[in-house]
Amino acid sequence: MNTTYSFQIYKSTSLLPLEWNSLAADNIFLTREYLEVLENSCPVNMTCHFIGLFEEKKLIGIVLTQFLFAEKLESFGERDKCLKTSVRNFALKNFASHVLFVGNNMLTGQNAFIFKENVKQSKAIKTLHKAINQLKKDLKESGKKVHITSIKDFTAKEIEPLQAEFKNNYTFSTQPNMVFEIRENWKTEQDYIDALSKKYRDQYKRARKKSEGIVKQKMTLADIKKYEDVIYDLYFHVAKNAPFNTFFLARNHFSFFKEIMGDNFLLYGYFLDEKLIGFNTLIKNGEVMDTYFLGYDESVQREKMLYLNMLYDMISYSIKQGFKEIVFARTALEIKSSVGAKPVKMYGLITHSNSLINHNISRFFNYLEPKTEWQERNPFK
Repeated sequence: MNTTYSFQIYKSTSLLPLEWNSLAADNIFLTREYLEVLENSCPVNMTCHFIGLFEEKKLIGIVLTQFLFAEKLESFGERDKCLKTSVRNFALKNFASHVLFVGNNMLTGQNAFIFKENVKQSKAIKTLHKAINQLKKDLKESGKKVHITSIKDFTAKEIEPLQAEFKNNYTFSTQPNMVFEIRENWKTEQDYIDALSKKYRDQYKRARKKSEGIVKQKMTLADIKKYEDVIYDLYFHVAKNAPFNTFFLARNHFSFFKEIMGDNFLLYGYFLDEKLIGFNTLIKNGEVMDTYFLGYDESVQREKMLYLNMLYDMISYSIKQGFKEIVFARTALEIKSSVGAKPVKMYGLITHSNSLINHNISRFFNYLEPKTEWQERNPFK
């Protein structure tokens, strides 16, 4: 019997089917709780939709989409001031200000969808395609025409079934996902240090010496609320100075995240002379530790090698807690590489609503996505 698949688009997590979380068991970023965090404290220029795929009345797939509208964005990133940046910003505002992401633009990795085991994948992807087209139609009727549709982030193997269905889409690859594999015989931070070559052991010792005087504190919900404005200012300073940005977090994002996700969300504050000068965040996702947003005072970060110390702290904690890998995501590729993270090439699909632009999407994409030159390091013996 050839049963058909259907879909339902939801605007609120309160409307999600009761069995939603049973499909999200292996990925915290598709659970009802995490989606609630997104819904209630997402960036000002983002709207989330959630899609359920059904076989008759049975839920067989769950999907996250994010619609970004750049007109509410004050800046696309302020670090690079040059003609190409100006051209890119003009192009973004006029031809790419409305972007529909199938997946999560705030994370790196396949956090777009999960299908139930034994589901016919090609059929589910075809239904997903129909759902995306319907969502675009709905957005257009509400006065928001989608310029660009992007499905992200997938490994070379994961992208193949999507390429077969989304034939008119351009396959792109951006900065890699930096993934740190924790070796089975590592039980303590010292095991990691012992595995480093002399050059990188010296780097570790130098960074730790520089950090003397800094006090690290695991922050409770009450702490996060108390320091909310300082935390946001530290985050915003780092985000604003990135080469490229499509969103800025809501001011209450971290406190709301902690409130909903509890111990699965960790925020560590770094204090110098009792003043908060930096923070980082971690999300427990099964056996994987995902690094999230961070912030720091630039003057202290340079002098105290704060960012590098944060990376070492994340590694140390993840080893002690028995995690198998750390997702360090994109950005700062070289320094992440210097602590042992390896690049994993990620792919996505992109299409533009304007047929002329879509025909030249590969060239257009190069303006939107700044290239990063970096040298891979190997810190181990």
